[in-house]
Amino acid sequence: MKKNKFGLDMDASLAAYARAKEMQAVEAVGMDCHIGSQLTSLDPFLEALDKVMAFYAKLKDMGLPITYLDLGGGLGIQYDEEAPPHPTEFGQALVSRTKDAGLTLVLEPGRVIVGNAGILVTRVVYTKDTPSKHFVIVDAAMNDLVRPSLYGSYHRLAEVQEKGREVRTVDVVGPICESSDFLARDRELPGVESGELLAAFSAGAYGFTMSSQYNSRPRAAEVLVDKAEAKLIRRRETYEDLVALETDAL
Repeated sequence: MKKNKFGLDMDASLAAYARAKEMQAVEAVGMDCHIGSQLTSLDPFLEALDKVMAFYAKLKDMGLPITYLDLGGGLGIQYDEEAPPHPTEFGQALVSRTKDAGLTLVLEPGRVIVGNAGILVTRVVYTKDTPSKHFVIVDAAMNDLVRPSLYGSYHRLAEVQEKGREVRTVDVVGPICESSDFLARDRELPGVESGELLAAFSAGAYGFTMSSQYNSRPRAAEVLVDKAEAKLIRRRETYEDLVALETDAL
């Protein structure tokens, strides 16, 4: 969008291509656009594609050998009750509009590939009741999964082993000294007890890759599960890892 920091608008892009055409060391061969993330309808993609293809016609008229079109990513996944289109549907729509253009299509659908392939498993430390809230304090925190506190994003939470207890409305929060350290607010969950495990779903994208060591918290281990087999693919960090890059300046 015009208010965002990314990219060039159509007029600036056209001027940039015209300048590139005059440069001996630069060959403009592709176009790229990215209109957003977690889109759950094909309409915005197709509207953008129509505009890009009209722009492509202008570049052809300028004599530029454009052969690549990168449409970026942005195709959404189901976090809650969204119903995003299947990638096959997306691909068919793109092919129908570009099949005669002679362009190589490049797509970057990272979230839709890995988003629902990962979960964050956390252990309940204790529960706390106040006159206005019921809290479930877990050992995972905003440094492990920052999307809820950063974006207000929804991640489904569930017991790893169902106990069949009565449902209550709770805030699921971490142990970091920040009011924004939460995984869910006003969420209906079955009652849980200290030591039990919860799973935060759809953590495969923008999960571990956005995690940090904030509050001197070592990052979690990563485990790859393939059918009945589980492999440790990244060990849990230690406190020694936190200071490993520091040097003695004295």
